[in-house]
Amino acid sequence: MRHSASLAVALVGIVGFVSSPPPQPGYEVYAVRYGELVGYPVRNMVLGADTSRTIDAAMMVWVVRSPTRTILVDAGFYREEFLEAWNIRGFVKPSVAIEKLGIRPDKVTDIIVTHLHWDHVDGADLFPNANVWVQRAEFTHYQDPANQPRSGVFPVSIAMLEKFRRAGRLKLVDGDSQQVAPGVFVYTGGRHTKESQYVGVATGGVQAVLASDNLYLYENLDQRRPIPATWDTVSNLAAQDRMRKLAGPGKLIIPGHDPAVFTRFTEIFPGIAVIR
Repeated sequence: MRHSASLAVALVGIVGFVSSPPPQPGYEVYAVRYGELVGYPVRNMVLGADTSRTIDAAMMVWVVRSPTRTILVDAGFYREEFLEAWNIRGFVKPSVAIEKLGIRPDKVTDIIVTHLHWDHVDGADLFPNANVWVQRAEFTHYQDPANQPRSGVFPVSIAMLEKFRRAGRLKLVDGDSQQVAPGVFVYTGGRHTKESQYVGVATGGVQAVLASDNLYLYENLDQRRPIPATWDTVSNLAAQDRMRKLAGPGKLIIPGHDPAVFTRFTEIFPGIAVIR
């Protein structure tokens, strides 16, 4: 998510479908809420929505866990400059929120950053041993200071990623349909940012799709409406269609900020839902 004043639209071609990998069992998948953005305008999440509607948007990260890997999809945020700028209720650091699952921050092995907006990347340095996976085209684009103003990407985030790169922890992904761990794939085409990605993960013999901000709310999916904050509305709709195809009969598609995730799926702790 980014400030509504920073929305940008550019036209690109429609991304074609790539067939989904065969689902494999092996991962537990959880949505973890670490706060709520109070009274956020729905028109900033669903193109054409009633301008009077608001929502208390869930601030989430996702845990993908196997016996050998503990992967976060996105890292949330924690820096004071962002807390002061936004009306966040019930905030806890993402590193604290995942402790309900018995996960210590130093045991997170990987973080898949879907895009470089502040509320998805800022918390990456809370997890000191994790490799951090970002699309190369995303990172390269926002490395240029000229591309940062009004983008929702901040110099502090780029400086952190540069530090990870020097330490050998930044893993740059080259394009669509790439496997970053056994049974865990990243896909491009949602066009929320320069090269935002979303995640497909095998769980219980089906694919879960962790859409992050390529799909804000179930309303986008149910009404087939694009997100407003996209470089290309046509490609965003094509990405939604592809998510349905990737998820298949399991229909486990998880939007980036919908509080309904915690009613559609079973909460095992307050603010933690198991995706299955």
